[in-house]
Amino acid sequence: MNATRRLCLILGDQLSFDHASLQGLDTENDIVLLVEVMEEASHVPHHPQKIVLVFSAMRHFAEALQQRGIRVQYVKLDDPNNSGSVPNELRRWEALLQPDEIHMTECGDWRLEHSLRACGAGIQWHGDARFLCSRPEFSAWANAKKQLRMEYFYREMRRKSGLLLNGDGSPVGGAWNFDAENRKALPKGIKPPSPARFSPDAITRDVLELVAKNFSTHYGTLDTFDYPVTHAQAQALWSYFLDWGLAAFGDYQDAMASDEPFLFHARISAALNIGLLDVRQLCSDVESAYWSGSIALNAAEGFIRQLIGWREYVRGVYWLKMPDYADGNVFGNTRSLPEFYWTGDTKMNCMSQAIGQSLEHAYAHHIQRLMVTGNFALLAGILPSQICEWYLAIYMDAFDWVELPNTLGMVMHADGGYLGSKPYCASGQYIKRMSDYCRGCAYKVSESTTDDACPFNALYWHFLMRHGELLRGNQRMGMIYKNLDRMPESKQQALWQRGQLLLATLDKGESL
Repeated sequence: MNATRRLCLILGDQLSFDHASLQGLDTENDIVLLVEVMEEASHVPHHPQKIVLVFSAMRHFAEALQQRGIRVQYVKLDDPNNSGSVPNELRRWEALLQPDEIHMTECGDWRLEHSLRACGAGIQWHGDARFLCSRPEFSAWANAKKQLRMEYFYREMRRKSGLLLNGDGSPVGGAWNFDAENRKALPKGIKPPSPARFSPDAITRDVLELVAKNFSTHYGTLDTFDYPVTHAQAQALWSYFLDWGLAAFGDYQDAMASDEPFLFHARISAALNIGLLDVRQLCSDVESAYWSGSIALNAAEGFIRQLIGWREYVRGVYWLKMPDYADGNVFGNTRSLPEFYWTGDTKMNCMSQAIGQSLEHAYAHHIQRLMVTGNFALLAGILPSQICEWYLAIYMDAFDWVELPNTLGMVMHADGGYLGSKPYCASGQYIKRMSDYCRGCAYKVSESTTDDACPFNALYWHFLMRHGELLRGNQRMGMIYKNLDRMPESKQQALWQRGQLLLATLDKGESL
């Protein structure tokens, strides 16, 4: 074996050929190392499909590197010499190969990067060029700001990228944000496209068998795995969305419907987050679709905002504020996550639908996460750490840099409003407006205090009552508290008692 000049460690969410750490490799003297390790697959009980996606995509990526003439050292999960953790595997291969240099791209998980930086391997670190905004660039933007606002950051990213701008630098359409046009419920008679599916090949079938054997106690089924695991398949999924989903995405991106887990959503976030797609290409394709007249501006802008606005923003907050950010709990929540989050066994149809599809597909779109499962956790006072673990475990696209700020900051408002200006709390009326879930529910969304009343209704007002001291000063909450104050005392008391009863039911470990 030739002497090793450079050892390049690539993680399972870094499967891009464009990483700086992969540039200039010497095919004779450099080695790329990929490792499947138990620690990363089980530090939370990841959905089995998520583990399959990462391991299969890693194996396909290793094969693609080898086809390019690059030497690859690949360690499978069941390799008897596998030490079980990334830092330990790096040290093991450093001792075996004696490389002159070790190169890595920044991690997506503070926990892992911290352990790698502390492992004594002398790593040369590279920035993650998959993102428009580097860690230092975001830090410079956020410097001296007491409270950040995604909208202003998003405008900076639009200017930097040049997307959807007129020649004078002003936004196309005269506004930066068309979110108000993207909140329509799904009308009757509109049928979303069938999802694009990808049959497992021999590599994926081997991984499916491996995961079924080693992670049988993790929640979620393997039976429906049909995700792209190569760059070509991810591109095919993206092309399918451009043809069949994007035009309606703008209007109906917030809509929910029974037994329709995907609607007009692209389902590309998992592929994007592990490196199978490039954010710049995606945005360019969407912009081109707008300029060609095939989609409306609200569809183009709404999609681009999610990618270069929100996605980049939460990553920036994560690396700016970790590790202390993970301990946020401004409301002082103490309640354990109900068991039905792991089983879907609840009479609340909206929760059953959102959790059920999450267990079946490792997927739910942003409104199901924010305004159904997340909203309930917020109203019920669930420990932020436990709901964060659930989101990280259950969703295919959940990696710590994107999951933690979204859940702890956006969903739970546990950071006290640093990431988002108000708690995204709502009663059952929001769910009724944006879905058909209430029609198939055992509870009545029109009721608030009766035994068969929608639990979201009383819990919404109970949340506002018990946290009034913290929230009444929030300008965006003023109208809500005026509505509360106008209620007769008897109604307020009935809502409080109903809320108390519901929370006591959860504390007993019972399902609603």
